[in-house]
Amino acid sequence: MEEPTPAEIENETPPSNIFIPPSVIPSSLLSGRSYTHFSAVPPSLLASTAKSVPVCLGVDEAGRGPVLGPMVYGIFYLPLPLSDPLLRQTHHFDDSKVLTAQVRSSLMQTLSTAGSDLYESCGWATTLLSAGDISAGMMRPSNAGGSYNLNAQAMDATVELIQGVYDKGVNIQEIYVDTIGQPAAYQRKLERIFPTAKITVAKKADSLYPCVSAASVCAKVTRDAALEVLWKTRGRPPTNNEEKDKNEEDTGMEWGSGYPSDQRCVTWLRGNMHPVFGWGPECRFSWGTAKDMLEGPKGVKVDWPADDDGDTHRLTDFFSAKDQEEGDELGTWFGTPTGLEAF
Repeated sequence: MEEPTPAEIENETPPSNIFIPPSVIPSSLLSGRSYTHFSAVPPSLLASTAKSVPVCLGVDEAGRGPVLGPMVYGIFYLPLPLSDPLLRQTHHFDDSKVLTAQVRSSLMQTLSTAGSDLYESCGWATTLLSAGDISAGMMRPSNAGGSYNLNAQAMDATVELIQGVYDKGVNIQEIYVDTIGQPAAYQRKLERIFPTAKITVAKKADSLYPCVSAASVCAKVTRDAALEVLWKTRGRPPTNNEEKDKNEEDTGMEWGSGYPSDQRCVTWLRGNMHPVFGWGPECRFSWGTAKDMLEGPKGVKVDWPADDDGDTHRLTDFFSAKDQEEGDELGTWFGTPTGLEAF
């Protein structure tokens, strides 16, 4: 995957006080769980009334490359005849990376507001894949099924979202998917799963097909808002200084965009790493940036047994001292002497 340019990093950085859509559920987000949110289906698209209303559905994602925050898959669907007039001409949807953060947020707010033309005509959904679940899948041991790589996780999220809309009785006729992989292979997989729909998988689909543009906005705003919630709860240091809090809200989040190539992100990770436990539900531990820091001089080495042979181990057996073979067990069971400030 290509690293984003400085301009792209800046555009990827969530603004302060972004609109928090209903797809951001703080309790699930802070617990580190992945989850899916479906909007209400417009009554005109329900099975009892929609047999003559063909629907197109777009799929896109946000946050594939960052070390911080979730990856979000979004879908967006509406009647085929409305695709260009409503999305492109009236509301000027485009690839979320082209739109400013303020425009994305405003579009998402309109989509979520009852009575608006978008709310009454369109449906959408997101799956938020948490940083913890992404990493747990990628680092899954061979005796538990082996690595569940990011492409497989993305494919499963896409299929489940589309199937969820089918299950609600929506008459999906056309599906458009943005991909960074091989479009032909991806398209064949989806055609086998959804044989009744016309499926198009293409690179840059988010700038070619309006329903994919709208899906990209749903995914991007959900990720931005999720980062905002994580920052306010996990990332921002506590302070009783109201003026300082206001300044931080104006300047945005210290961890920036969450990309490994963003120096703000790397600086925050270095300054907020616990030597044993690393970080919280905001971090993807399987990313090289996080691994290197934990395995570096400021991290504590942990030795895990290759296989569970049934022996009874003490918790202290899994920690090894780097520079001393023997010593006070309670003083060195973390591998290196660690002061109370670590906790």
